[in-house]
Amino acid sequence: MRGQRVTEGLHRRVPDGYPFRPSCSAMPDPTTFILTVLGPDRPGLVEKLARAAAENGGNWVESRMCRLGGHFAGIVRIEAEAPAAAALEKALAAVAGEGLRIDLVRAKPDPGPTSGRAAEIVVVCQDRPGIVREIAAAFAARNVNVEELRSGCESAPMSGERLFHAFFRVQVPSGVPLSELRRELVRIGDDLVADITFEPRE
Repeated sequence: MRGQRVTEGLHRRVPDGYPFRPSCSAMPDPTTFILTVLGPDRPGLVEKLARAAAENGGNWVESRMCRLGGHFAGIVRIEAEAPAAAALEKALAAVAGEGLRIDLVRAKPDPGPTSGRAAEIVVVCQDRPGIVREIAAAFAARNVNVEELRSGCESAPMSGERLFHAFFRVQVPSGVPLSELRRELVRIGDDLVADITFEPRE
């Protein structure tokens, strides 16, 4: 599998939901809550959170949730108009007494995307330790901000070998040439024997 490459455009199938663009708020000046959720997986966990939000004036705006190692884990953004915020916060915290560990914070207003250029990177390679570290180090050395990262493993269709796949959405500072970042991803792709696709975004 030597001779892998960094290409422009997403030519491989990527996991469902990649990339995802969150919608804007439906409220003029909402109070925003960010929740992290963790607990043993079982039916009804999402319903408990959604009911607590809906019955207390909350609007479920966006979330990332999945089953990891037998546990249910997720992050959620819920908005409410100011008069309902206190009751919503109390109701969401109360769900933690029903078998979930919940951390809840009130978020400050989102300043919007950071300056620079957006890009999306997809990585597919045989699983091994250190893949995310190698790519994240290349980003950190150039002050590239990772705005979203999703990853997972699956069996290859023919060989059955374990494949790692990852999707990164990043913001590249204006002072960093995209060609420089692409060259570094080429080097990492050769080292990891990885198929890496790179797509600048408007």
